[in-house]
Amino acid sequence: MKHRKLKNAELDRKTVEEFKDATKTPLIIILDNVRSFHNVGSVFRTADAFLIEKIYLCGITAQPPHKDIRKTALGATETVVWEYVNDTVALVERLKEDHVKILAIEQAEDAIMLNTFKPEPNTTYAVVFGNEVKGVQQDVVSQSDAVIEIPQFGSKHSLNISVSVGVVMWDLAMKINN
Repeated sequence: MKHRKLKNAELDRKTVEEFKDATKTPLIIILDNVRSFHNVGSVFRTADAFLIEKIYLCGITAQPPHKDIRKTALGATETVVWEYVNDTVALVERLKEDHVKILAIEQAEDAIMLNTFKPEPNTTYAVVFGNEVKGVQQDVVSQSDAVIEIPQFGSKHSLNISVSVGVVMWDLAMKINN
């Protein structure tokens, strides 16, 4: 069988306005002290791909505009709604008051494996991803409604944050939108 790669014009891409008007997947991404500009840009691209509601950039997490974010975001900083909040714990408390369920992506006691997690209908989830070395702050993990772990089978049990965001957002978006 012969397969032909699609041209960009055949991809049915949304314009910036169409993206902003589109119904979003009820998912929010919280980046808790993410160091790498490239990781932040990659998260914007993933958020655009799955029509994520919003990204919160917290603590030391870099903010647009920055050339290294722009390099990996490929314009997604213009489509995805984002906000900087200094204190991740305070943000989590505020979102919980708004009935948003908080999911920390972390390796922790009593974590639920991503493949077995079942999102509740009509629920918005804020998914917290942590620092490249230290992970999600313990105070944030403690405040979370659930801790989700990505099953891994190798010797490292460590994924780059941008990869983790891609895996988790794809999984949750497929479960929510189907």
